[in-house]
Amino acid sequence: MRIAICTDAWAPQVNGVVRTLATTVDRLIQRGHEVELVTPSQFFTLPLPGYSEIRLAMAPRFGTRRTLGDFAPDIVHIATEGPIGWSARGWCKANRVPFTSAFHTRFPDYAAVRTGIDAAHFWPLMRRFHAVSHAVLVSTPTLAAELAQQGIGHAQLWSRGIDGALFHPQHAPLEEYADLPRPIMLNVGRVAVEKNLTAFLDAPVEGTKVVVGDGPDLAVLRARYPHVKFLGALSGERLARAYAGADVFVFPSKTDTFGLVMIEALACGVPVAAYPVPGPLDIVGAGGHGPAGDLPMRVGALHEDLGRAISEALRCDRMGAAVYGASYNWDRATDQFLAALTAAATKQVREPVAA
Repeated sequence: MRIAICTDAWAPQVNGVVRTLATTVDRLIQRGHEVELVTPSQFFTLPLPGYSEIRLAMAPRFGTRRTLGDFAPDIVHIATEGPIGWSARGWCKANRVPFTSAFHTRFPDYAAVRTGIDAAHFWPLMRRFHAVSHAVLVSTPTLAAELAQQGIGHAQLWSRGIDGALFHPQHAPLEEYADLPRPIMLNVGRVAVEKNLTAFLDAPVEGTKVVVGDGPDLAVLRARYPHVKFLGALSGERLARAYAGADVFVFPSKTDTFGLVMIEALACGVPVAAYPVPGPLDIVGAGGHGPAGDLPMRVGALHEDLGRAISEALRCDRMGAAVYGASYNWDRATDQFLAALTAAATKQVREPVAA
């Protein structure tokens, strides 16, 4: 199958969306599919105001349409609702080529955090964007239900996986951990306001808080929290060692649609502490026994009091966490992705065609 993937999020950005797409592209090519990418690297870009790590393609309409026209895809997958995403959507409508889309980011919630404008004002744009998509791919059933409440009712599940060769408990801890007071509480992700990091950094718990990642708030938080160990962005084996050497993984975000870092931490044998919100509820489960409550061991703790969640997670089963984390499989996730795209490739553009 000839698959075009259009995304406003791509390297050198470091986030779950980019990692998910890059891994999926690799799996698709391994399975013999032809894949064409449309990414910001093909266009002149400008940094997103207040978030220089994210660069937006400027006027990508012509280039996107030329690339898609030359490639002549059987199906297009539009990963993001940015300038490239809207350009690809327009090409698909004009040429009656069916497409799938994805809801990776709670853009209305992120926009509300950054602007102070109620998230409800941004949902009509999301509904319009996804209206003519054959399927909106989402990472969890909870997110599918949330979108249905917002008038986006054609969601299909596309789960996530981990690299089992990299994320496992057998790594030696980072040398930076050697003299740190235990327990070591780790967070990995973008250092940005929407990640709610201050809830973690302000939590009244004993031990050492470690933050791995980069982002627009890094310098400010480093100055405000001198006793927190900020290690910057890590990848590969050093990231896996950061996970494996920690005692608990703390995920304070209330706006993520999934939280790939949670299953990577679990696969490294590190229990998760988080709020009882979508994402953690879909991975850890309300009682810490998985989303269905059927795990024989407790792999994390969710509570409105994040400090209490941390204390409870420290008593969870590390080996059980590793086994559960390893169950998240990229091949299974790719099967879901391909099933949605294969179904869409046999359909016409969804009707009625929205503006």
